[in-house]
Amino acid sequence: MNPPYAVRVAEDPADREACFAVRKQVFVVEQGVPQDIEYDAYDAVAVHVLAVPEDGEPLGTGRLLYGAQAAEKTGGDLWLGSLGRLAVRREARGFGVGVALVRAIEEAARARGLTAVDLHAQTHALGFYERLGYVPYGPEYPEAGIAHRAMRRAL
Repeated sequence: MNPPYAVRVAEDPADREACFAVRKQVFVVEQGVPQDIEYDAYDAVAVHVLAVPEDGEPLGTGRLLYGAQAAEKTGGDLWLGSLGRLAVRREARGFGVGVALVRAIEEAARARGLTAVDLHAQTHALGFYERLGYVPYGPEYPEAGIAHRAMRRAL
């Protein structure tokens, strides 16, 4: 059975706006992240992915940074991608949308020749990422006022 949604790379401005709308709902409204730090210069160069059901209302999003754009987040390792801004709308949680988004980002990383993906996980989501093969490293730290840990998965 096919899932009731598709995950695709956000290619056009409407898709990108849909990604930003999901992020606003999840990070700014639900989690209280200041809007001025939720959106950044990386948005212009990232590969964004979008989960959309048949009715077209966006369910979730995430982004991949790679190459020189990701160097600041990956310690300069050009073979390492940076997964970030993974967000799934509350009503879509528990249906595999987050897993599908992570796997789509990993596929985008593989297609670009990357050998691993790093991410900064909110600590409440560590188990989710561990089930997908990510391994935490380094100490816990605050980001946007929320506790995080760095994680990595070899591709």
